[in-house]
Amino acid sequence: MSVKVKDIMVKDVVCATVPGSRDDVLALMKKENISGVPVVKGKKLIGIVTRKDIFKHPEEEQIALLMSRDPILISPEANIADAAKLIVNNNIRRLPVVTDHTLVGILTVVDLMGAIANMNLTEPIEDYTQRDLLAIWDEVPLPVALEILRLGNVDAASVLDAKRDLVGIISHTNLIAISEIEDSVEMSDMSAGSDDDAWTWEGIRDTMSLYYGVSHIKLPEVPVNRVMTKDVITAFHHSEISDCARKMYRARIEQMPVITADNKLIGLLRDMDLLRVLIK
Repeated sequence: MSVKVKDIMVKDVVCATVPGSRDDVLALMKKENISGVPVVKGKKLIGIVTRKDIFKHPEEEQIALLMSRDPILISPEANIADAAKLIVNNNIRRLPVVTDHTLVGILTVVDLMGAIANMNLTEPIEDYTQRDLLAIWDEVPLPVALEILRLGNVDAASVLDAKRDLVGIISHTNLIAISEIEDSVEMSDMSAGSDDDAWTWEGIRDTMSLYYGVSHIKLPEVPVNRVMTKDVITAFHHSEISDCARKMYRARIEQMPVITADNKLIGLLRDMDLLRVLIK
């Protein structure tokens, strides 16, 4: 395949900088509707921070401690098939594009979906569809839904109602949009004595109380159906590869539930799975 990274990468890259805070990254993600940003110091790339990093460490405030250091990079001259291999093999969604240690662009799974859409592949998606998938009941409270996503190690899940009909998608993007930062002050009692201290009377301690500020990401105790994406773009097992990639690219979605004619969920098409088209 002759398409190079520089042909489809995003050149005007939204970045976070250090020093900086989690609040800065959250504001960027909400404003730009993106799931991760490169972190730079000057023009030099030093890491990447994603929405998964934020939810994994909800009490951490500093970008430098949230971000993943030494991210996998790619050259603008590389072939997109090589880019797809890096993304699939490392289970990541974006590749910073670097020349001489300077960030010149970013290539995401979405950009690769655009390339697949232009290939006009008419084969059905059946071989790329996952049959083992995660689904959430639409009455599940948001904090529980977040924990289900974390335990399943997924960014999104299909939502079913009591009749087992597909009614929506819940994703980290939905959760980021409704999340709030809750500040509190917590106290830690630190004893100045120990049980092995001969001079410490039993039951009496000189105690030093430490007060420190803590920030938490807070989700409201409302059901999934209040914030989920309800206008779900779906596919059938016989849908065509490029047509599905085109829908994903235009809607900026990461997955498409695969359903039957009567709206029952039978599978899931992920953009990451479609990248195998570029690799084989």
